[in-house]
Parts: sequence; C-alpha cells; structure tokens
Amino acid sequence: MAILMPALNRAKEQGKRAACLSNLKQLQLAWLMYNDENDGKIVNGMGGVDRGDEKAWVGQCWHSNYGAGEILDEELQKEAIKEGSLYPYIRDIGMYRCPTGTRGEMLTYAAMDGANGLTSGRGPVVNGNRSVRVGNTVLWLKRTSDIISPGAAYRMVFIDEGWVTPDSYATYYNQATWWDDAPVRHGDGTNASFADGHVEYKKWRGAETIKYGKAQQKAHSGGNRPPETDAGHEDLEWLQVSCWGRLGY
Repeated sequence: MAILMPALNRAKEQGKRAACLSNLKQLQLAWLMYNDENDGKIVNGMGGVDRGDEKAWVGQCWHSNYGAGEILDEELQKEAIKEGSLYPYIRDIGMYRCPTGTRGEMLTYAAMDGANGLTSGRGPVVNGNRSVRVGNTVLWLKRTSDIISPGAAYRMVFIDEGWVTPDSYATYYNQATWWDDAPVRHGDGTNASFADGHVEYKKWRGAETIKYGKAQQKAHSGGNRPPETDAGHEDLEWLQVSCWGRLGY
C-alpha cells in the first residue's frame, strides 16, 4: 500500500487537473460567446463589481472577512454567480469551481486584471500617466479587436486561483515584483485559459515561486515581493506578459 498510494494520489490529482481544465474551457467559451453577442465587447472581469452598464462576470462571492478565511454562505455564492453576466452562457454552477478548491467556496477562478479587470493601483503607468496602449499592444483589453493576432494565444483571461477573492487577479505591469502570489495548484503550477480559447497547465519553475505561493494559500502577502532566482523571474515575467501582453520595465 505504501508503494501504491503515491501513484494513486497522482492519478487522482491528474483527474482533478483535467476536470479543472475542462471547467476553464467552458468558461472561456462562454467568454467568447459573450463577446460575439455584445459587438466584440469583453465582459467586465471585476468579479462582484459592476462598472456603469458593465455587469460583472460574477457577483460578489467572497466574505467581507475573506482574508481571515471566512466563507460566504454557499447559497449566497450560488445566487451571486447567477447574477453574473456569464451565467446565461454557462448555467452549471459546478463549473465555476475547481475540484481541488476550498470546501464551501463555489468560485475558484478569477479573471485577470488585463482582461477588462481592475484598473487601479497595480496596472500600467506610462510616462506618469495611466495608459491602455503601448505601441501596438492594448494593455487593458476592452474589446476582442484590441487583441492583435497572434496575441490571443498568450493573453490570459481566467486563472485557477483556488479560492474566492475580490475583483480580478493582480500582477504589476511596470515593476518586477509580485502583487498576488502565484497560485500553486495541481502540483506546483496552475491552470489558465486564454483569449484564443485554449487552456493549459503552467508549472512554476522557481522554488521561491512555489514556496511563497503555498504559504499564501487563503491569504495575500501584500505585494512588492521580488523574485529571488532566474527561474522565479521567468515565472513572474510569463504571468505579466500573459496578463498585459508585454512587460513594462
């Protein structure tokens, strides 16, 4: 049994990873369908925060004391998901959470800042001014036409964050430091979806990426932590380019 159990656990986890990728694929297809039916507009990626006539992709699923590990009642979370602008396109509540998510949380996926997410604090600032475009790259995506082919293949839309958090997944544009720590899921990596419709598993390379990511499960370190190794820099830069389309430093 001692020999068999690790192999069985790995097989079980691979199944959960595959189920998570399937969920993300369905979410990404719903995102694309929304774009098609709304004249190319990208859905509001700020979970729980409507912006004018831009209804959030999901309602508020997090508890006001989420940072201390408190979880909103499941029925309230389900209602919040149903209030979201993507729910008409994907009505299976189970597809909004990864099988390895925290028990009691109905949403484990987050949209990225760059996919029409939060536009304050950590995003692009160019020559002292907030900007949405640098050269041919649109940083904050508002329409599918903002994505210049083949850019859709690497512009990330959803990430398996693993737990419910406010607004969108955050990463800096113009400095080589982490804001949200790397989600460490499914063995030292995470799943994500991209604007061209594909999904993939990303395995983190930096030992400190994994170390701090695991330490911040159900918490946030507060940002401004620089990578400590070349591999850690590669992890951060991959995430930043996936979010914004380019590096700002």
